[in-house]
Amino acid sequence: MSVKLESSWLKLLEDQFSAPYFLELKQALTADKQQGVSVYPPGPMIFNALDLCPVPAVKVVILGQDPYHNPGQAHGLSFSVPNGVAPPPSLINIYKELEDDLNIPIPKQGNLENWAKQGVLLLNASLTVRAFQAGSHSRIGWIQFTDTLIQRLSAEREKIVFLLWGNFARAKKDLVAPNRNHLILEAAHPSPLSAYKGFLGCRHFSLANEFLTATDQTPIRWNLES
Repeated sequence: MSVKLESSWLKLLEDQFSAPYFLELKQALTADKQQGVSVYPPGPMIFNALDLCPVPAVKVVILGQDPYHNPGQAHGLSFSVPNGVAPPPSLINIYKELEDDLNIPIPKQGNLENWAKQGVLLLNASLTVRAFQAGSHSRIGWIQFTDTLIQRLSAEREKIVFLLWGNFARAKKDLVAPNRNHLILEAAHPSPLSAYKGFLGCRHFSLANEFLTATDQTPIRWNLES
């Protein structure tokens, strides 16, 4: 199966695209399309997180669970929305923590592409979702694909910061290769339902930058409007 993808990710994951589970995944997406089911994000943006952040550039991984399932929101980056779309509640709480942690004013826009281009891999565990149906593509093969991605990325690279927010993301920490000097930071999910349980006040953004600086890497400019 031919997949259009940034070259370093294609090299790392090429065998996955011909694996039986991925062929079944493709069939499930094709069936939805044939039945007129709306799927987000649009096809060209499914691998947006990987295309904007090549393997050698990854410094930080922020793991989400599912793309946004309302029209116009998902564009292939976890927690991010395109220009002109109001930031969803979880992203607003991320901004609140940024303001508290690093004194960064809360932006009006929710497009996190600038983070991705600096080396922040904004990865959802499932890369597609049916419109208005959260979790609807969580069992068609994406989890196997992104679990493999995390395992291989963490084995290939050293000194990456993994930000795992919420129980779903925290359960992925065993996928991170040991003995590669990675930093794993865990907290509650930034959703309004749980942010007060430990996300707000976690200081993950400053801690990530402290680690990057200490390991001779350029810190992330978290300010989206600078």
